[in-house]
Amino acid sequence: MSKNWKFAYRSFYYQDLEDIPNIVLLEKETALLVIDLQNVYLRDDPNLPRSQREQKEYEKWLPFFRRMRTIVLPAVQKLLAEFRNRKLRIIFARIACLTPDGSDRSLSQRRPGFNNLLLPAWEEPSQILPEVAPLPQEIVLCKTTDSALTGTNLRLLLHNLGIRNVVVCGIFTDQCVSSTVRSLADESFNVVVAEEGCAAGTDELHHKELEIINNIYCQVMSVEDILEALHPN
Repeated sequence: MSKNWKFAYRSFYYQDLEDIPNIVLLEKETALLVIDLQNVYLRDDPNLPRSQREQKEYEKWLPFFRRMRTIVLPAVQKLLAEFRNRKLRIIFARIACLTPDGSDRSLSQRRPGFNNLLLPAWEEPSQILPEVAPLPQEIVLCKTTDSALTGTNLRLLLHNLGIRNVVVCGIFTDQCVSSTVRSLADESFNVVVAEEGCAAGTDELHHKELEIINNIYCQVMSVEDILEALHPN
């Protein structure tokens, strides 16, 4: 395991932190949590018909689409493949309302602007991207809050499954990922965030949020370092 993760993403509060213990993730106590990798967020086909306003919005998101295609999805696929090979727990969470009008959503998902998406659970936009689709036996949770913990029965599931460590990946780093990480940490789960497995609207937001949550709510690590940290019980 490289030591680079011990020195990366240090905020003001942790600039002088010297003693960061090595991470050991016992396999039977570790789960992978994949957050909000859904069709609605990757409408990056350049040939789709768009109005002038929609085209401008599309072009604004091109760096995000590029990171998703070249970095995030391959990283998540690698994590999924390794967790499946080791027969470890994998859980997916997705934003999806349970009513046609979205009246069951939390306030954070009904405010005007970017978050205000109507994503009924049974419709195509809310489904998980085919590149990282869950297998039939893997758990998929619908959440109507940013945090996958407060918006579902995830806390109970993790407890029942004997999970103490949660490896987190998905989108958006500064929104649902961060909210979930903080909730998990407050419930005394050990949380590891896969740096390449996450994205925000911009790289600047992604890196800044990782700096904020690292060392207090989680440890930010590369996929390779996470896989090296996994050990049989």
